[in-house]
Amino acid sequence: MPNCVESRLALLEAAQNPDGGWGYFAGKQSWLEPTAYALLALGDEPRARRAFDRGWRLVRSWQAAGGGWRGCALAGDPHWATSLVVTLHCTRGIWDEPFGSGVDWLVSSSGAETRPLSRLAHWLSPETVEFNPALGGWPWEPGTSSWVEPTAHALMALSRAARHVRQGGLENRIDVGKRMLLERRCRDGGWNYGNRRVLGADLPSYPETTALALMALDGHTLVEWGDTLTHVERVWQGSASPLARAWLAACLLQYRGVRPVSTGPCDTGDILVAAVEAISWNRVMAA
Repeated sequence: MPNCVESRLALLEAAQNPDGGWGYFAGKQSWLEPTAYALLALGDEPRARRAFDRGWRLVRSWQAAGGGWRGCALAGDPHWATSLVVTLHCTRGIWDEPFGSGVDWLVSSSGAETRPLSRLAHWLSPETVEFNPALGGWPWEPGTSSWVEPTAHALMALSRAARHVRQGGLENRIDVGKRMLLERRCRDGGWNYGNRRVLGADLPSYPETTALALMALDGHTLVEWGDTLTHVERVWQGSASPLARAWLAACLLQYRGVRPVSTGPCDTGDILVAAVEAISWNRVMAA
Protein backbone atom coordinates (compact mmCIF):
# COMPACT_ATOMS: atom_id res chain seq x y z
CA MET A 1 0.00 0.00 0.00
CA PRO A 2 1.46 3.44 -0.92
CA ASN A 3 2.60 5.54 2.03
CA CYS A 4 0.19 8.35 1.21
CA VAL A 5 -2.77 5.97 1.23
CA GLU A 6 -1.59 4.55 4.55
CA SER A 7 -1.42 8.05 6.04
CA ARG A 8 -4.93 8.84 4.84
CA LEU A 9 -6.35 5.68 6.41
CA ALA A 10 -4.56 6.52 9.64
CA LEU A 11 -6.10 10.00 9.59
CA LEU A 12 -9.57 8.54 9.12
CA GLU A 13 -9.12 6.07 11.97
CA ALA A 14 -7.91 8.82 14.31
CA ALA A 15 -10.69 11.25 13.34
CA GLN A 16 -13.67 8.99 14.14
CA ASN A 17 -16.06 10.61 16.60
CA PRO A 18 -17.33 8.92 19.78
CA ASP A 19 -20.73 8.36 18.12
CA GLY A 20 -19.02 6.35 15.35
CA GLY A 21 -19.27 8.96 12.62
CA TRP A 22 -17.00 11.52 11.02
CA GLY A 23 -17.22 15.26 10.54
CA TYR A 24 -15.78 17.16 7.62
CA PHE A 25 -12.72 17.78 9.81
CA ALA A 26 -11.51 15.97 12.90
CA GLY A 27 -13.47 16.87 16.03
CA LYS A 28 -16.44 18.30 14.14
CA GLN A 29 -20.04 17.04 14.21
CA SER A 30 -20.72 13.77 12.42
CA TRP A 31 -22.44 14.06 9.04
CA LEU A 32 -23.58 11.41 6.61
CA GLU A 33 -21.37 12.47 3.69
CA PRO A 34 -17.94 12.26 5.41
CA THR A 35 -19.07 9.21 7.40
CA ALA A 36 -20.07 7.32 4.25
CA TYR A 37 -16.82 8.24 2.51
CA ALA A 38 -14.77 7.17 5.52
CA LEU A 39 -16.58 3.83 5.65
CA LEU A 40 -16.00 3.28 1.92
CA ALA A 41 -12.30 3.92 2.48
CA LEU A 42 -11.96 1.73 5.59
CA GLY A 43 -14.31 -1.10 4.63
CA ASP A 44 -11.69 -3.54 3.31
CA GLU A 45 -9.11 -2.88 6.00
CA PRO A 46 -9.04 -5.72 8.60
CA ARG A 47 -7.47 -3.44 11.20
CA ALA A 48 -10.41 -1.02 10.87
CA ARG A 49 -13.15 -3.59 11.46
CA ARG A 50 -14.21 -2.13 14.81
CA ALA A 51 -14.19 1.43 13.46
CA PHE A 52 -16.25 0.34 10.47
CA ASP A 53 -18.82 -1.47 12.62
CA ARG A 54 -19.29 1.60 14.85
CA GLY A 55 -19.77 3.87 11.85
CA TRP A 56 -22.09 1.40 10.15
CA ARG A 57 -24.36 1.25 13.19
CA LEU A 58 -24.61 5.02 13.20
CA VAL A 59 -25.44 5.20 9.50
CA ARG A 60 -28.11 2.54 9.87
CA SER A 61 -29.76 4.59 12.60
CA TRP A 62 -30.09 7.59 10.26
CA GLN A 63 -32.37 5.96 7.69
CA ALA A 64 -35.67 7.83 7.42
CA ALA A 65 -39.11 6.25 7.08
CA GLY A 66 -39.27 6.86 3.32
CA GLY A 67 -36.07 4.94 2.60
CA GLY A 68 -33.58 7.79 2.26
CA TRP A 69 -30.92 8.59 4.82
CA ARG A 70 -30.85 11.77 6.88
CA GLY A 71 -27.82 14.05 6.63
CA CYS A 72 -27.05 13.88 10.35
CA ALA A 73 -28.61 12.95 13.69
CA LEU A 74 -30.47 16.27 13.93
CA ALA A 75 -31.82 16.35 10.37
CA GLY A 76 -35.39 15.33 9.66
CA ASP A 77 -35.40 14.97 5.88
CA PRO A 78 -33.57 12.49 3.63
CA HIS A 79 -30.33 13.63 2.07
CA TRP A 80 -28.58 13.29 -1.29
CA ALA A 81 -25.84 11.20 0.37
CA THR A 82 -28.33 8.32 0.41
CA SER A 83 -26.50 7.50 -2.84
CA LEU A 84 -23.28 6.95 -0.92
CA VAL A 85 -25.02 4.61 1.52
CA VAL A 86 -26.47 2.57 -1.36
CA THR A 87 -22.97 2.36 -2.86
CA LEU A 88 -21.67 1.30 0.55
CA HIS A 89 -24.25 -1.50 0.70
CA CYS A 90 -23.13 -2.65 -2.76
CA THR A 91 -19.44 -2.69 -1.87
CA ARG A 92 -20.18 -4.70 1.29
CA GLY A 93 -22.61 -7.09 -0.41
CA ILE A 94 -25.52 -6.21 1.88
CA TRP A 95 -28.77 -6.62 -0.04
CA ASP A 96 -31.22 -6.19 2.83
CA GLU A 97 -34.48 -4.30 3.28
CA PRO A 98 -32.83 -0.95 4.12
CA PHE A 99 -30.81 -1.28 0.91
CA GLY A 100 -33.98 -1.91 -1.13
CA SER A 101 -35.74 1.03 0.50
CA GLY A 102 -32.79 3.28 -0.28
CA VAL A 103 -32.83 2.20 -3.93
CA ASP A 104 -36.58 2.85 -4.08
CA TRP A 105 -36.06 6.35 -2.67
CA LEU A 106 -33.38 7.16 -5.23
CA VAL A 107 -35.42 5.85 -8.16
CA SER A 108 -38.41 7.97 -7.13
CA SER A 109 -36.34 11.13 -6.57
CA SER A 110 -35.98 13.77 -9.27
CA GLY A 111 -35.19 17.43 -9.67
CA ALA A 112 -37.98 19.99 -9.35
CA GLU A 113 -37.49 21.12 -12.97
CA THR A 114 -39.49 18.09 -14.13
CA ARG A 115 -42.65 19.27 -12.34
CA PRO A 116 -45.46 20.83 -14.43
CA LEU A 117 -45.17 24.34 -12.98
CA SER A 118 -41.40 24.42 -13.44
CA ARG A 119 -41.71 23.13 -16.99
CA LEU A 120 -44.26 25.85 -17.74
CA ALA A 121 -41.91 28.52 -16.39
CA HIS A 122 -39.11 27.13 -18.54
CA TRP A 123 -41.37 27.11 -21.61
CA LEU A 124 -42.25 30.78 -21.03
CA SER A 125 -38.59 31.80 -20.63
CA PRO A 126 -36.33 29.10 -22.08
CA GLU A 127 -33.35 31.43 -22.48
CA THR A 128 -33.03 32.06 -18.74
CA VAL A 129 -31.49 28.63 -18.10
CA GLU A 130 -31.05 26.45 -21.18
CA PHE A 131 -31.72 22.78 -20.46
CA ASN A 132 -34.21 20.05 -21.25
CA PRO A 133 -36.71 19.99 -18.36
CA ALA A 134 -37.84 16.49 -19.30
CA LEU A 135 -34.45 15.11 -18.25
CA GLY A 136 -34.47 15.13 -14.48
CA GLY A 137 -31.38 14.35 -12.46
CA TRP A 138 -31.10 14.39 -8.69
CA PRO A 139 -31.14 17.36 -6.28
CA TRP A 140 -29.09 18.10 -3.19
CA GLU A 141 -32.30 18.27 -1.16
CA PRO A 142 -35.78 16.91 -1.98
CA GLY A 143 -37.98 19.43 -3.78
CA THR A 144 -35.11 21.39 -5.35
CA SER A 145 -33.54 21.39 -8.80
CA SER A 146 -31.10 18.83 -10.16
CA TRP A 147 -27.36 19.35 -9.82
CA VAL A 148 -24.47 17.50 -11.42
CA GLU A 149 -22.77 16.10 -8.30
CA PRO A 150 -25.78 14.44 -6.64
CA THR A 151 -26.84 13.16 -10.07
CA ALA A 152 -23.44 11.58 -10.63
CA HIS A 153 -23.46 9.91 -7.22
CA ALA A 154 -27.00 8.62 -7.71
CA LEU A 155 -26.08 7.14 -11.09
CA MET A 156 -23.02 5.38 -9.70
CA ALA A 157 -25.08 3.97 -6.84
CA LEU A 158 -28.01 2.82 -9.00
CA SER A 159 -25.74 1.34 -11.69
CA ARG A 160 -24.19 -0.87 -9.00
CA ALA A 161 -27.57 -1.67 -7.46
CA ALA A 162 -29.03 -2.70 -10.83
CA ARG A 163 -26.77 -5.76 -10.83
CA HIS A 164 -28.49 -7.08 -7.72
CA VAL A 165 -32.10 -5.89 -7.77
CA ARG A 166 -34.90 -6.03 -10.32
CA GLN A 167 -37.14 -3.05 -9.95
CA GLY A 168 -39.55 -1.45 -12.38
CA GLY A 169 -38.23 1.86 -13.65
CA LEU A 170 -34.66 1.41 -12.42
CA GLU A 171 -32.97 1.05 -15.81
CA ASN A 172 -35.05 3.89 -17.27
CA ARG A 173 -34.15 6.15 -14.34
CA ILE A 174 -30.47 5.47 -14.94
CA ASP A 175 -30.88 6.20 -18.67
CA VAL A 176 -32.65 9.51 -18.04
CA GLY A 177 -30.00 10.55 -15.52
CA LYS A 178 -27.18 9.87 -17.98
CA ARG A 179 -29.01 11.75 -20.72
CA MET A 180 -29.39 14.67 -18.32
CA LEU A 181 -25.62 14.74 -17.72
CA LEU A 182 -24.85 14.59 -21.43
CA GLU A 183 -27.35 17.35 -22.18
CA ARG A 184 -25.81 19.65 -19.56
CA ARG A 185 -22.21 19.26 -20.68
CA CYS A 186 -20.53 22.63 -21.06
CA ARG A 187 -19.13 23.91 -24.32
CA ASP A 188 -15.58 23.47 -22.97
CA GLY A 189 -16.15 19.73 -22.58
CA GLY A 190 -16.60 19.54 -18.82
CA TRP A 191 -19.43 20.11 -16.37
CA ASN A 192 -20.53 23.07 -14.31
CA TYR A 193 -22.22 22.48 -10.96
CA GLY A 194 -25.70 22.76 -12.43
CA ASN A 195 -26.20 23.97 -16.00
CA ARG A 196 -24.25 24.68 -19.16
CA ARG A 197 -25.78 27.99 -20.29
CA VAL A 198 -27.57 30.77 -18.38
CA LEU A 199 -28.91 34.11 -19.71
CA GLY A 200 -27.25 33.47 -23.06
CA ALA A 201 -23.81 32.90 -21.60
CA ASP A 202 -21.87 29.65 -21.63
CA LEU A 203 -20.84 28.56 -18.15
CA PRO A 204 -17.37 27.21 -17.32
CA SER A 205 -16.79 23.67 -16.14
CA TYR A 206 -15.16 22.70 -12.85
CA PRO A 207 -12.68 19.89 -12.16
CA GLU A 208 -14.52 17.87 -9.51
CA THR A 209 -17.91 18.02 -11.24
CA THR A 210 -16.30 17.01 -14.53
CA ALA A 211 -14.57 14.02 -12.93
CA LEU A 212 -17.73 12.84 -11.19
CA ALA A 213 -19.89 13.20 -14.31
CA LEU A 214 -17.42 11.20 -16.38
CA MET A 215 -17.20 8.48 -13.74
CA ALA A 216 -21.00 8.23 -13.67
CA LEU A 217 -21.25 8.03 -17.46
CA ASP A 218 -19.16 4.85 -17.27
CA GLY A 219 -17.80 4.66 -20.80
CA HIS A 220 -20.90 6.09 -22.52
CA THR A 221 -20.63 5.85 -26.30
CA LEU A 222 -21.53 9.52 -26.84
CA VAL A 223 -18.34 10.69 -25.09
CA GLU A 224 -15.11 10.98 -27.08
CA TRP A 225 -13.03 9.35 -24.36
CA GLY A 226 -9.56 9.80 -25.83
CA ASP A 227 -9.69 13.59 -26.04
CA THR A 228 -11.78 13.82 -22.87
CA LEU A 229 -9.29 11.91 -20.70
CA THR A 230 -6.39 13.90 -22.11
CA HIS A 231 -8.28 17.00 -21.01
CA VAL A 232 -8.88 15.47 -17.56
CA GLU A 233 -5.17 14.76 -17.14
CA ARG A 234 -4.29 18.31 -18.16
CA VAL A 235 -6.81 19.72 -15.66
CA TRP A 236 -5.42 17.42 -12.94
CA GLN A 237 -1.93 18.78 -13.53
CA GLY A 238 -3.12 22.38 -13.23
CA SER A 239 -5.62 22.08 -10.38
CA ALA A 240 -4.79 23.52 -6.97
CA SER A 241 -7.78 21.99 -5.15
CA PRO A 242 -6.90 18.77 -3.27
CA LEU A 243 -10.48 17.48 -3.56
CA ALA A 244 -10.63 18.23 -7.29
CA ARG A 245 -7.31 16.47 -7.82
CA ALA A 246 -8.54 13.47 -5.84
CA TRP A 247 -11.65 13.08 -7.99
CA LEU A 248 -9.74 13.68 -11.23
CA ALA A 249 -7.22 11.02 -10.21
CA ALA A 250 -10.05 8.59 -9.43
CA CYS A 251 -11.53 9.28 -12.87
CA LEU A 252 -8.22 8.60 -14.62
CA LEU A 253 -7.79 5.39 -12.63
CA GLN A 254 -11.26 4.21 -13.64
CA TYR A 255 -10.62 4.64 -17.36
CA ARG A 256 -6.89 4.26 -17.78
CA GLY A 257 -6.10 1.86 -14.95
CA VAL A 258 -3.31 4.15 -13.79
CA ARG A 259 -3.54 6.71 -11.05
CA PRO A 260 -1.36 9.84 -11.48
CA VAL A 261 1.15 10.35 -8.69
CA SER A 262 0.47 13.44 -6.61
CA THR A 263 3.33 15.76 -5.72
CA GLY A 264 1.23 17.83 -3.33
CA PRO A 265 1.02 17.60 0.47
CA CYS A 266 0.09 14.13 1.66
CA ASP A 267 -2.44 15.20 4.29
CA THR A 268 -4.67 18.25 4.39
CA GLY A 269 -6.78 17.33 7.42
CA ASP A 270 -9.87 17.31 5.19
CA ILE A 271 -11.80 14.08 5.77
CA LEU A 272 -13.34 14.05 2.28
CA VAL A 273 -9.96 14.46 0.60
CA ALA A 274 -8.40 11.72 2.72
CA ALA A 275 -11.28 9.33 2.03
CA VAL A 276 -11.49 9.96 -1.72
CA GLU A 277 -7.72 9.59 -2.06
CA ALA A 278 -7.90 6.26 -0.23
CA ILE A 279 -10.94 4.75 -1.94
CA SER A 280 -9.77 5.73 -5.42
CA TRP A 281 -6.94 3.20 -5.22
CA ASN A 282 -9.50 0.39 -5.09
CA ARG A 283 -11.87 2.00 -7.61
CA VAL A 284 -14.64 1.85 -5.01
CA MET A 285 -16.68 4.65 -6.57
CA ALA A 286 -16.53 3.33 -10.11
CA ALA A 287 -19.97 2.72 -11.60
